[in-house]
Formats: sequence, C-alpha cells, structure tokens
Amino acid sequence: MPGVERLHPDEIAIDVDLVRGLVEQSFPHLASEPVLRSLASGSSNSIYRLGNTLAVRLPRQPGGGATIRKEARWLHQLAPQLPTRIPHVLGLGAPGLGYPEDWSITTWGEGHEPRRRLRGPQSVATGRDLARFITTLRDAPIPPEAISDPALRSYRGEPLQAFDTEFRDLVDECRSLDLDLDLDHALRLWDDAVSAASRLPPLSTWYHGDLLAENLLLDGNSGLSAVLDFGGLAIGNPLVDLVVAWDLLDQDGLAAFRVALAIGDDEWTAARGWALFLSLMTFPYYRTSMPGRCAARLALARFVLAHGVQDRA
Repeated sequence: MPGVERLHPDEIAIDVDLVRGLVEQSFPHLASEPVLRSLASGSSNSIYRLGNTLAVRLPRQPGGGATIRKEARWLHQLAPQLPTRIPHVLGLGAPGLGYPEDWSITTWGEGHEPRRRLRGPQSVATGRDLARFITTLRDAPIPPEAISDPALRSYRGEPLQAFDTEFRDLVDECRSLDLDLDLDHALRLWDDAVSAASRLPPLSTWYHGDLLAENLLLDGNSGLSAVLDFGGLAIGNPLVDLVVAWDLLDQDGLAAFRVALAIGDDEWTAARGWALFLSLMTFPYYRTSMPGRCAARLALARFVLAHGVQDRA
C-alpha cells in the first residue's frame, strides 16, 4: 500500500498498514475503526483519519515526538480558555513496529479548509475571529512549569532582527529560483520591518507559531471554525502569529483584523517582515517536494509586497 511521500532526507516510512498496526497495539479498542490517509498531512506530521471523528498524528522525522508530547501536555490546559475549537489529544501512542516516535490520536476538526483568499464579509468575520483567538491565546496565563519547558522555545518567538543575515542569504538563494518576485522590494520591506521590530518593547506570551491558512478550518461563510496543528506552540514574542492575516484575508479583512487587535504601525510593519521571511524560507527546501505549499507562499509573498507598496504610498 502506498505510503507518505518523501519530503525530508530523514523521512520516516509511514503507510496505512503501519498506522493500523500501531493503533491496534496502543489502542486496541479502536482497532476496528477504518484508517484512511488524509490530504491534510503537513510537512512535520502525517495525518490519518481514524473512523469518522478521530485523527492519527505521526511525526515524519526523527525527534518529532517531542512536539506530539508538547501538544498532549499543554493543549488540554489551553483549550477551555480559547474562543475557537482546537484539537483534543485523546491519547499518546508508543513507538513500535519499527516506527521510532511517539504519536497521538486527536479529535478530527469539522469544517472546511480555506482554498483561496477570503473576500468580503467572510474575510471581515474571519479576521475578527482570528484577532479574538490571538488575543485570548496571548492573554492565557503562563504557569511556571511552562516557562521552564524547553519544548516551548522556538526561533519564531525571537526578535525579528536576529534573522537579518539569514533573510538576506535567502534572498540571494531565491534569485536563482525564477520566482517572479520583486526581491529588491522585499529587501526594502524587510529593512522597514527590522527597524520597526527594534522599536517594539519586549513581549513574551503564548503563541501558536504556525498560524497560517493551511492550519485553519472555516465554518461555511460565517468565519473561523477551528485552529489546528499546535506543533509550533511556544512562549515568546507572538508577532509571528499575525502572518495569518496576509495569508488569508483581503484588504477589508486585514483592516478588521488590525483594528480588533489594536495593532500599531511598528508591530504591523514588523509582522510583515515575518510574512516575507516565512515565505522565502519555503522555496529552497520545498520547491520540488511541496509545490502546493510553495504556490501558497508565493501568493502570500506577492500579497505582502503589493500591500507594502500601498503602505509606502
């Protein structure tokens, strides 16, 4: 039976038969449920549906079990405080059958994935929903054991200016990839972003870490239904979570999102730098293995560049 496509040099082999065997081994009461590969699988985890209401989440690379354990430890504490549904981790599965990592069974989120940029009233409603989610997550208390948990530390919570050299190297690398992007304009907006970030006061809160359209579910035309994939959950500067606005919303949605979060000019400009950074880092690594993701990040980068022209006007 076909398995997971290879994205990484150290990709762990996973297929339906393995998942079925792991479920039978760790959760025998669920062994009769059908297992089906999900198109929602991402770059860090492979996702399989288990029956109609559950999902099996398996790391694709060695060491990925750490994020699975992190989700199991912290999501149940955060969920009651959040205004939007998030996955509920029902149990941790043990390594076995040649698979070396911890894995999990979670609830399956109901809703539909956004396939294109939202427009009109749906964009405005979703922008406000996202702002409410981000605000509530930032305001969630941080227990002492979370502060000392190394799994809750990520480069995405560091100050943007720490990545200036890496961004410039990415620009140089992307010049050879025929991306049809104005990379000189990207550098100008990056300089603006780094300057703005240097003026922001230090901030340390909970943040999602990978808040992008691909990790959201929508509820018809009414707004946000669920937020998925908390593998990037961390404590630090939450600026990176604002990238979702440029990834999903139109101009009216951006405005509603910004007003709802009371985002000042420096924070907005600095967050735009994160959007460019996350976009450009995608192309060199995933240009052949994940064309869909690269297309989405190219659309994000182009939208950011166009929006930056308007902001400078």
